[in-house]
Formats: sequence, structure tokens, C-alpha cells
Amino acid sequence: MIQGSQFWHVDCYVLGQETQNNMRRPTLTAAFFAAAILLVPAAYAAEPQTRDVTPLFADGGVAFNGFRAIDVGGILVLRGRTADREQAEAAGRYATTLGYARVANLVQIAEPVDDAAIERRAERQLALHRSLDGCDIRVISQQGVVKISGRVQQELQKDMAIEVIRNVDGVKSVSSDLQR
Repeated sequence: MIQGSQFWHVDCYVLGQETQNNMRRPTLTAAFFAAAILLVPAAYAAEPQTRDVTPLFADGGVAFNGFRAIDVGGILVLRGRTADREQAEAAGRYATTLGYARVANLVQIAEPVDDAAIERRAERQLALHRSLDGCDIRVISQQGVVKISGRVQQELQKDMAIEVIRNVDGVKSVSSDLQR
């Protein structure tokens, strides 16, 4: 009798597993077909065509630093950099006159470089570094490009001064004419 009850439990357990597995099959099959239906069109989707239309803007008088106009599947993407907000907006307006209804104007408005402020910040940072005490360093900035000259006591101080200047806001690059 004990053996029979053990078999009965085993049979119920096995029967329960079969029932669960049979219930999972339709669910997994349906999930597979749903994924296939959603993914197949994406696999066959065509890449949007891109076309450089920058020359059209040059003919219209729109030109500034790094300006590019790219047509991506009917959407016009404008890129570049200018200090004048009006130039960036004019590029967007010109795009609409060319017939583009969807324009992504990603032109960056660059703040004008304040060389005097960069020189002051650089000199202040050099004065704060004790490792540069006793050095005679002059700083000249032109459009954010900083040139340092003068005398240092140790060779390592040249590298330290250049690194300090590189970390000053507004500095694009640093050239050194420091002497020992």
C-alpha cells in the first residue's frame, strides 16, 4: 500500500509537469511569432538616403565655420559653429525657402573668446601653484590659443605650467617658449 501511494504521487507530479510544459508551448510559440512579426520588417527597412546640400546654402549666402547641411530622408540637418545667433537662425529660415518642412538646426552658438579674461585666469592659476614660485612666466592669449614664455628654475616646472594653463576655462591650446 505504501508503494502504491508513492506511485500515485509520482504519477501526479509527472502528470503536473506534462500539463505545465504543454501550457508553456503555445505561449512560447506565440511569443516567437510575435517577435518575428515585429523584427522582420525592421530587418528589411531601407536605410534613409543622405545627401549633402551644403552647396545650396553657399549659393544662398549662408556660410560660417564648419557649416554643413545634410538631407537625411527628407529631414534637413544643419551643423556648424558661429558666434552670431542671427546667422544660425538665418540658415534655418533659408532651409524653409528651399522647401524643407523638417529642419534640425544643430548649429552651435559659440561665445566670443575673451583673451584678456583667459590671460587673467591663467596668471591667477600660475600664481596659486607653489611649485611655480620663483618663475617668471608671461601669458599671451589670441583667440583662446595661449602662448607662455619666460624663465623657470627646473625643467619639471615647464610641464607643470603647461598643464596648469591647459586646465583654464577658454583655453583651446597651449604653446610654450619657457627657458631654464
